[in-house]
Amino acid sequence: MTPPHPAPGPGRRGARWARPLAAAACALALAAAVAPGATAHQADAAPEFGPERLAAASEAVRAADVPGTAWTVDAATGSVLVTADSTVSPEEIDRIERSAGELAGALTFERAPGELRPLLAGGEAIFTAGARCTAGFNSAAGGAEFVITAGHCTSLGGTWYADPSGTTTIGPTAGSSFPGNDYGVIRHANASLPRPGSVICNGEEIDIVGARNPTVGDVLWIASPTGCTSGTVTALNQSVNYGGGDVVSGLARSTACSEPGSSGSPVFTLDGYAVGIVSGGSGSCSSGGTTYVQPILEVLNAYGLTLT
Repeated sequence: MTPPHPAPGPGRRGARWARPLAAAACALALAAAVAPGATAHQADAAPEFGPERLAAASEAVRAADVPGTAWTVDAATGSVLVTADSTVSPEEIDRIERSAGELAGALTFERAPGELRPLLAGGEAIFTAGARCTAGFNSAAGGAEFVITAGHCTSLGGTWYADPSGTTTIGPTAGSSFPGNDYGVIRHANASLPRPGSVICNGEEIDIVGARNPTVGDVLWIASPTGCTSGTVTALNQSVNYGGGDVVSGLARSTACSEPGSSGSPVFTLDGYAVGIVSGGSGSCSSGGTTYVQPILEVLNAYGLTLT
């Protein structure tokens, strides 16, 4: 059983614990039991926190540097929502509260099932030395063509292949932004490989007609080597700590599930709009999980790309 959450230290206002979300939503349910009253508990009435104090509380969560956490400012509730995966201990929750100090009352915590991680291992999609990821969207700039994928994949550098044996070349890494962001591009260097402007979703070809940013409430689809999954965008501007100093900001959170090997997978709407690529997530498609999405417009603008 998970140990009870420690009481706040002297002079610190206790943080809140959010109620579990519905399991049917595949979202952030409590992964372990907590002490009686820990969910929805607050030491005393929470003060109101304006934008500047909420921003400071968000930075305090970042400064605590606890792997397995994700957080965002929720202006509607006047709080910073902190999601902690199953690896985050009560002592690490306390570390976050101590980092926030007098702003700890602005923090609301919830548990996510499984371990929050970049979805690098597994799957059969695109390959480089020691890594397997997924091709996202095809694009072009300056007379060259590129495939967009996750930055934690392209940060490994090297040449990418369409098969695990390394016989069918895609091309070299041409750009990478990770951590901070999570996107990169691979230059197409093999004229024999097809470069469609579409994605395959459960056997159906979806033509990509444009690009836009995700918004809360969107129903998004993820095309990955293990199949096509869907879910709803529940939050924007999420920051995620993957560990090892790798913090990524500006992500959208979705209830769509994804599996290892899904990093870089295209995220889109059924009416053909590209909205992002998979960064990472927690849980699985068998137990339910959460996927974090790098918005696509930032990628296109960074490299001057046009989807093809």
